[in-house]
Amino acid sequence: MSSIDENKALINAFYTAFKSKNAEAMNACYAQNVVFEDPAFGRLNGDEARAMWSMLVERGGKELTVSHRITDVTNGGAKANWEAIYPFSQTLRIVHNKISADFMIEDGKIVYHKDRFNLWKWSSMALGLPGMLLGWSGFMKKKIRAQAKKALMKYMNQE
Repeated sequence: MSSIDENKALINAFYTAFKSKNAEAMNACYAQNVVFEDPAFGRLNGDEARAMWSMLVERGGKELTVSHRITDVTNGGAKANWEAIYPFSQTLRIVHNKISADFMIEDGKIVYHKDRFNLWKWSSMALGLPGMLLGWSGFMKKKIRAQAKKALMKYMNQE
């Protein structure tokens, strides 16, 4: 099997585990020193990234649905588009987030994972009117990131 085939299988395994709500299997796809970035959490390293997926899977509950499509695979990485539909834990409002992901892969593990999505659209769905009115602002983006990091640290301290 070529590196390209292995990388495609790795990304499929990651999202298949996500669909199955199996954070442990998702995290097994990550290298020990993985770096993850997205608009909500910012930059997370290693255990923070793994804990984030565990927390999101747990909080998404049975209502969480995930779908993905791999758009590009190379010897050193992959790109995918994925969607998640879930109730946002703080408001229980339904979020349908559309995300594009970039992966760097070394030695059969994901070493870098960056998710991109429109934080204003996300905040409009998750937070309702406040998100719709202020989700584009630097103030709201900082507030969302601070709350996401705070929730993650609290989750990690309980584990």
